[in-house]
Order: sequence, then C-alpha cells, then structure tokens
Amino acid sequence: MSDMDYRDSDNQESENKEKEYEDVCFICRRPESKAGKMFHLPNNICVCDDCMHKTMDAVSQYDYQGMLNNPAVFNMLNNQFDNRQQTPKADVLEEQAEEEEKEKKIPKGFPNVSFINLSDFMNDGIPKRQKIKKKSPDEKVKPIIDIKSIPAPHKIKAQLDQYVIGQEYAKKVISVAVYNHYKRVATGTMDEIEIEKSNILMIGPTGSGKTYLVKTLAKLLDVPLAIADATSLTEAGYIGDDIESVVSKLLAAADNDVDKAEQGIIFIDEIDKIAKKKNTTSRDVSGESVQQGMLKLLEGAEVEVPVGANSKNAMVPLATVNTRNILFICGGAFPDLEEIIKQRLRKQTSIGFTAELKDKWDKEKNILSKVTVEDIRNFGMIPEFIGRLPVVCTLEGLNRDMLVRILKEPKNAILKQYQKLLELDEVKLEFTDDALEAIAEKAMKKDTGARALRSIIEEFMLDIMYEIPKDDNIGRVTITRAYIEGTGGPVIDIRSNGYMLGDMEKLNQIESKD
Repeated sequence: MSDMDYRDSDNQESENKEKEYEDVCFICRRPESKAGKMFHLPNNICVCDDCMHKTMDAVSQYDYQGMLNNPAVFNMLNNQFDNRQQTPKADVLEEQAEEEEKEKKIPKGFPNVSFINLSDFMNDGIPKRQKIKKKSPDEKVKPIIDIKSIPAPHKIKAQLDQYVIGQEYAKKVISVAVYNHYKRVATGTMDEIEIEKSNILMIGPTGSGKTYLVKTLAKLLDVPLAIADATSLTEAGYIGDDIESVVSKLLAAADNDVDKAEQGIIFIDEIDKIAKKKNTTSRDVSGESVQQGMLKLLEGAEVEVPVGANSKNAMVPLATVNTRNILFICGGAFPDLEEIIKQRLRKQTSIGFTAELKDKWDKEKNILSKVTVEDIRNFGMIPEFIGRLPVVCTLEGLNRDMLVRILKEPKNAILKQYQKLLELDEVKLEFTDDALEAIAEKAMKKDTGARALRSIIEEFMLDIMYEIPKDDNIGRVTITRAYIEGTGGPVIDIRSNGYMLGDMEKLNQIESKD
C-alpha cells in the first residue's frame, strides 16, 4: 500500500470513531439527542437550532460602527472647536493631540472586541471523557450480565474468601443481595411482578474491609464501579460536589456508555458524615440536605448528570441516566454508634431474677451486630434515607488471629508483596509465627484495623530494603519477634557458591545418608 492509502485508512478509522459519539452544541453544551439537529460550521463547530437563532438575534442588534461605544469619537467632535471662537484653544489642541495618540493605539476593526481562535474549541479538542456515545435507533439495551452467567451466591462468596479474611456474615449478605440484583437487571419483570431494588448499608469500624470488599466484588463481576466520598457532597448551589456527581463517576467508569452505566454499582463511602448536625443553628448544607437529595437516586429516577465534571455549571454535555438498575452500596464507620446501641440495650434491664446487669454490654466487642433502624435514626440519618437501604450488614472488628491471617493468607497479602519485591533481588524473605503475632499485637494497639499492618511493616522493613541491595551474598532474611519488638535483629543467611549456608547443610546431610 502507498502512503496515500495509509492516510486514507487512518482518516477513515478516525471518522468511524467520531461517528460513535454525539455532536455537542458549542454554546449550550447539549448533545444532539437533546438539542436536535446541529448546524455544522467551519473548524468542526456544531451549534444547535436554538443557540443559532439567539446568536442571530443578538448580532442583528449589534452596533457595527461602534459610534455609541467609542467615547474618543464624541470627544473629538465636541472638543475640537470652541463655540465662541473659530480658532481652537490651546487646551483643546492639547486634548486633540492626546486623543490622536490614543487613536493610534486603538486597533482598527470592531471596538472593544478581541477575536479568539475558534479552532481551540472545536469538537476534536474535546476529550473523550466529555463525549457521549451515540445510540443507534434499532439497538436494544442488552444486560451486561446474562441470567445464565450470573454466579450463585456461594460462588460469589467463595471468590471473596480468596481476598477478604473473616466477615462471613457481611460476605454472605452482599453475595445474596448482588445475586438478586443482577437477576432483576437481567430479567426485568417476571409475570408482571416488578422486583424492587435492594440497596445495601454497610456498617463497620475503620479498617474492617468495607471498601476493599466492594472493590473485590466489582473486579470479580466485571461491572462498572464508581467509588464516591460523601464528605465532599453538598446541597445544590453551594461550593462542593453536586449529589449527581456520584452518577457522573459511574458514567466515566463505563466509558460514557449510558446503557452500561445504568447496570453498574455505586459505592458511597463515609456515608455517616452526612448525618444530621445536632444543636446547630446554621444551615446544614452537607448533612440532612444531602440525604434528602439522594432519595431520588437511591429509589430510581432519571437524572441529568454532567459528563466529565462534578458540577452542572461546568460547560460540558449533560446525559440522562436512569438509576433504577444501579446498585447503591453505602458504607461508613458510624463512630459513637456503639454508645447509642448500649443505651438502648441498658433500657431493657429491670429488677428481678431475670434482670440483666447494666455493665453487661460494656465489654461486648461485636456490639455493632445488634444495631437496629432506630439506632441509625438516632445517629442522625433520616427515616426516608434508611428506608431506601433495606439491606443492613455489619462488619465485625478485627482481632489478633484475623490480623495474622490477613498478613499471609489472601492472594495479594502484604507479606507476599514484600516477598515478591525481594525475589527481584534474588533474596528470600520469611517470617516466623512469633513475628506475625507481634505485628498483629502492635496493630491492635493502634486501633485502625488492617490499615495499621501496612504502616508497621513499612517501619521495620525500611532498613532491610535499604541494606539488602548493598550485598549480593545475602540469600535469605528471616524476620523474628525480637526484631519486631526492637530487642534483636533479623536472621540473615549468606550464599555459598550459589547456595545458602542452610541449604548447604541440608545437602551435606543428604549426601552422607547416600
């Protein structure tokens, strides 16, 4: 093929890619599906019919000569001659000279108008994340998950077990909820019975695996996932992210494909931060107002969301997304919720042989499992919001044994990550059981869940990762409890002719037996 043929094929491919996306009005930023047929101007600029008429009306009323907007012309006419004398005065001559100098500096053409390069704003310059994919009229919406390919709840839980340690109840609840949700998406209605959506509310202490659970779930199901933070959401009209921005993130994750986004998952983290503010006289723009604004999203409604931006005021296209088939999972730590639960349980104590002691619940570690809707309402969540999250699951706090398992059992365990790093330097990294218990005990004191494990390992692995590359003779490093507690050092084995000393002793024993 000649160079000309290659150029033609490249141009053809680029044209085909552009046909996948809708034209967007240069002025109002509405896509072609909403604004109607576009006027195509030079430099690939598209203008809708409404904006074109408004522009022509504005141009017809414009003062082309600039007589009314240029004060220099009026000053020259008024001050050129004195009304009482035919000869101009000295001060008039000075002003006239100054005006002539100003006129030399004023550019010719339309007054007070600076022209811009419209090619900077042509449609080719719009990034793909701000374009909307075009829908063909005959195309039917296909579910991204076929009903025959939906994994059963026990299979979903088995896959989650490979990554998430513990939290058996939460994994079971999420597996069943997701399975039922995607059966509903795949079938729509069965026998004219519409299946309601089952959104999930996850409650658990920090570091218990709420976000990690949802990330793993979306990875296994291969569906669009958007993770949003409720702390930045505010009521419409205030500085911050609009409530619809959570749907914009899902649309971006689905490559701006509205049909694909309408069957995805949205995880809203830190949902406890939008609780009602108590004992305040100021307007609650990031609390109860956000809960009220999210009601229509959770239940299912058609909302207009900006494409590639967090605010509707941004000059970007708007897409209409139906949230009826979007699964919402809300998660939060809900601090001080334990005290609310304990207060409710203490009210049940009475006098008599069957009475319960008031301090019975003080040492209860898994107190969150006894949460009720009343407790969540007392925390500050409005009843309408709680009613749209029918599935409530709690995650238990991590104990020492669970932390030890988290260190070594998951597919991407922290210890496996460091072992892989040292394998690249041809060094084996091993941990004794006592060392793992010591790491877990330190993490329990920090009270930040599994997040504390990473910081502790980073602390004592710093010197090892720094010193190992210096010496090529090091073959194995064993981390002991004494090194974790700061009373000793790691056990280092040196290579000998390609073998480590420990391996040489084993080889000698085998040879002597032979």
